[in-house]
Amino acid sequence: MINFNEQILESDSKLSIYSRGFNYGDALFETIKTPYGKVLFWEDHYFRLMASMRIMRMEIPMNFTMEFLEDQIKKTLAANKLEQASARVKLLVQRNEGGLYLPDNNTVDFIITAQIIQEDFYLFKDEFYEVDLFKDYYISPTLLSTLKTNNKAINVVGSIYAKENNLNNCLVLNTNKHVIEALNGNVFVLKDNVIKTPPIIDGCLKGVMRKQLIEIVKAIPEYEIVEASISPFELQKADEIFITNVIVGIQPVTKYRKKTFSKEVSKMLLQKLNVKIRLS
Repeated sequence: MINFNEQILESDSKLSIYSRGFNYGDALFETIKTPYGKVLFWEDHYFRLMASMRIMRMEIPMNFTMEFLEDQIKKTLAANKLEQASARVKLLVQRNEGGLYLPDNNTVDFIITAQIIQEDFYLFKDEFYEVDLFKDYYISPTLLSTLKTNNKAINVVGSIYAKENNLNNCLVLNTNKHVIEALNGNVFVLKDNVIKTPPIIDGCLKGVMRKQLIEIVKAIPEYEIVEASISPFELQKADEIFITNVIVGIQPVTKYRKKTFSKEVSKMLLQKLNVKIRLS
């Protein structure tokens, strides 16, 4: 079952072929983890969505309050009998159909979907995980590249490249040849006691889990968090590399080219993340 503008519909319901999200990528989305009906990091997701809608010049409906959208998410979970399970929720907002590149208006539709996932909270990933650079295409660092839009051609092509080369993931570069993110999350690099992550101005996604990790590291006296550009040369000198997103939490990288990495700090951060969730 899906939620389309407050209507619970069958999952195979047909949406208009004139949808602007479908035709022009004129849509934004949030991917949200909901263990047992709890909407994790909802405030951060909500404010990122509102800020993104303003950047995209979408009209924010008067009823798009934090409480209203959270209630719609929970109604979608209930319709799919997922209140007592863990789910991946996708909240998509698209400009209403009409017009070509220039829309007829800036009003929006919303669609909420939910799928069951197995992991209730964040588990430490101890398996082999290899990455490399994806250099076929680069991201231009602008405000638009920091948004979670449904125009994800680089992520799609990069994921195919990773599969063809037996990689678990790839790291994406911007036009300045700086590492900005992974195909499915933000990236952090540890060297000695400094944990480094690319700044938003480099064009990386303004990730919700990225925000959580930055806050967690700031509270640990032994480590320093730095938002600064990362060159590909730094990767082979790193002690640890890990990728973050709201579904997996923290994914340690074990191999980049000929370099292998430890996982102790990422494991410690994951434990602190789970404590933060339990206390929230």
